[in-house]
Amino acid sequence: MRRLRNRITRVASVAALCTLVLVSACASAPQQTEAQRAHAIFDRYTAQIAELQPELATYRGDHRYGDRLNDASPAGEARLFAFWRGLLADLDRLDATKLSREDQVSVAVLRRRCLDMLALEPYAGVRSMTVGATSFAFQSAFANLMRLVPVATEAQVEQLLARMAAYPTRVDQEIASLRRGMAAGWVPSQAILREVLRQLDQQLAATPEKSAYYEPFTRLGGAIPQAAQASLRQRGAERVAGDVLPAIRRLRNFVAGDYLAAAPPEGGMSRYPQGDAVYALFVRQLTTTSMTPEEIHALGLLHVERLARELDAVRREVKFAGDMNAFRRYLLSDPRFFLDGPEAVLVRYRDITRRVDPELPKLFAELPRAPFGVRALPEALGPGAAASYTGPSLDGTRPGWFNANTVGYRVHPTWEMESTALHEASPGHHLQSARAVELRNLPLHRRVGFYPAYSEGWALYAETLGPELGMYKDAYSRYGYLNNQAWRAARLVIDTGLHAKGWTRQQAIDYLRDVTGKSDDIVVSEVNRYISWPAQALTYMIGQLKIQELRERAATALGAKFDVRRFHMVLLDGGQLPLQIVEENVDRWIVAERSAAIARR
Repeated sequence: MRRLRNRITRVASVAALCTLVLVSACASAPQQTEAQRAHAIFDRYTAQIAELQPELATYRGDHRYGDRLNDASPAGEARLFAFWRGLLADLDRLDATKLSREDQVSVAVLRRRCLDMLALEPYAGVRSMTVGATSFAFQSAFANLMRLVPVATEAQVEQLLARMAAYPTRVDQEIASLRRGMAAGWVPSQAILREVLRQLDQQLAATPEKSAYYEPFTRLGGAIPQAAQASLRQRGAERVAGDVLPAIRRLRNFVAGDYLAAAPPEGGMSRYPQGDAVYALFVRQLTTTSMTPEEIHALGLLHVERLARELDAVRREVKFAGDMNAFRRYLLSDPRFFLDGPEAVLVRYRDITRRVDPELPKLFAELPRAPFGVRALPEALGPGAAASYTGPSLDGTRPGWFNANTVGYRVHPTWEMESTALHEASPGHHLQSARAVELRNLPLHRRVGFYPAYSEGWALYAETLGPELGMYKDAYSRYGYLNNQAWRAARLVIDTGLHAKGWTRQQAIDYLRDVTGKSDDIVVSEVNRYISWPAQALTYMIGQLKIQELRERAATALGAKFDVRRFHMVLLDGGQLPLQIVEENVDRWIVAERSAAIARR
């Protein structure tokens, strides 16, 4: 009995010691702060979204999953929505009152992104309409990806070859998704699908070695031995011929057959099941405002009327004898306003951007280090396609790219080139995107986020900076700038007209032609794009107007103390943000600038 009591005593002592050690260890372990928990969530988002969306990761310069493509199967979609729900739950468990202002913004931005994505979950039909008249639509997406994939090492080329081998499965997934949408009454309009077929036919017309899909094999890294390069090129041509082009042909046959047969004659959102609700959702998400389609339509009409007067003033300034319609015909027909070939387009844009660069310090306290180049858009997009921009990679290995339409040299006049360059390069998309890449104090979702009312609003605002940068010195370039402004104002009218007010495609084409006088190639291409991407066209003018409003507010409030260089950095150094938060940042800056001015007295 005594031995039993002694044993019990020893066991109790050991247990007490273990408890004491455990309590001591817990007491000494550092407790994670709310900020650390928030940043852990940001890091998990970065890691998981790259795995779930490997094509997006490639655009960002993350090549860990460069041998994969997005999973568009129902199971893959379910995983993605589960990810957004889990991420939202993690964010909602944070106590925002214990976070800094900057971390509160980061949480709010990511939380909004979760809510935006989850709001689309009930609308499988609209999510299925992935082929269309945009530069990033599914039929063009893989060719675009080929322009970005790194091929400096053999390992990277092997990743690319694996990705090409996976492409037939990816296309089959997309066709299955298109079929599900078709069964639910969601098919793009006939005109849009004819444009899709035109692009697919152009892709299929090229030989494997001349196709956009072979492009990476023309720039293999110099460190790869020559014998290995020859082998990799041969394997690349085989992949293009044996995997990629047959998959594209299957997609083309489906679109030309069952899909086109089910296509409606018109494509406005209000014509689809629950289309009004979908469009209202897109308007809120993309503009990051509470504006209604009716309010936006009225706003567009107001600015179209204002800009028409300013454009007519240019006609009178150059003493053109005819009316505005005759002036527009002159501007689109006189050879003096057009270049003589694709290469001349690139040369002219490079000259414009070189003239802008030394002027930028007048308006910006800091400039990004990442360079950009000017290159041609893929020819398959056609002569009417608008110029675009591709941002630099996060890892610094890829520059930004201003993608100019060179095949459209006969329809894109020189008088619009200065304005276009300011929009796509600096101080527009490139300056904003390259600066965001360098904001390493911000989490990834604010450096490469997706708020087009901010990014497109900034790029359109950048066009207004032309006079301060020494641009638009002649009346015709000034006309080009004003005409591009009118084009964006007309988008407010056309997009809401198409998707909320029952406009036909022809009504939209006629209106855009009347407002801007642009060529039919451009007008048709633009209207097709607005049909394919509802509400995106609204973001340009709405974002620009907000930025101009904030500049006027700050200049009025600060008077002689207003520094436009510092104001621009406030806009740029928050990363990609909804317009409401941009406004809050500017208001806080105004208060801080006033306080600093008082302190200096």
